[in-house]
Amino acid sequence: MDKVEGSTGNSRLPPSKLIPILCIDGGGVRGIIPSKILAFLEEQIQKLDGKDARLADYFDIITMLTAPDAHNRPLFAASEITQFYLDHCSKIFPQPNPYVLVNLINGFFEHAKKWIHDMVGGPKYDGKYLHTLVRELLGETRMHQTLTSVVIPAYDIKKRHTYIFSTEKAKAIEDPLLSDVCISTSAAPTYFPPHHFHVNARVNGEEEIREFNLIDGGVAANNPVSHCFILALIDSALVIEV
Repeated sequence: MDKVEGSTGNSRLPPSKLIPILCIDGGGVRGIIPSKILAFLEEQIQKLDGKDARLADYFDIITMLTAPDAHNRPLFAASEITQFYLDHCSKIFPQPNPYVLVNLINGFFEHAKKWIHDMVGGPKYDGKYLHTLVRELLGETRMHQTLTSVVIPAYDIKKRHTYIFSTEKAKAIEDPLLSDVCISTSAAPTYFPPHHFHVNARVNGEEEIREFNLIDGGVAANNPVSHCFILALIDSALVIEV
């Protein structure tokens, strides 16, 4: 493909009324499966357009994160995602220390109390390592800075409804940190705690503070491609390819 302007400003798409959509499903460690598919797809694209080509250059809407680096290019190549899982999964999802069972048998009350809490009264993982890692990688990058239009669902457990974060909404209404959005959509119930944060919003020309208490959007938006369709169909003249 030649590097020409696409229908929505994508630098590598030819002029067209088509809106290419990339919808990615994962789920914990299983995300390594789509990561391998993405790496293969990007490799094939690079054979056509060179080693600097990235998936974000070829899709107008993506239901995942495409954050920029200092040169306004994707923060990671698709081939790096799998290695990310291999490097960090054991720390994001730490396995129980075998000595805990020994201590339980020996009657250590504190270990027993923690074990009961983890099994009955709270999430399996505290998420601290994941939260720290995400904040270090994304820094102060905000939602409006994504390289292509991104749609990320989450579920607000206090308001009891699905909330869709998107690049377009960030430009018009509220613009949260990407790290907050990523932590929210990864907060799978029983595995990680809900994520709470505030963000300034612009509503009817006035500023207000919005509060979010979010968990994994897959609870209510298990197939986020439908939200991509809604975003794309705002312009009824456009035809969608998935």
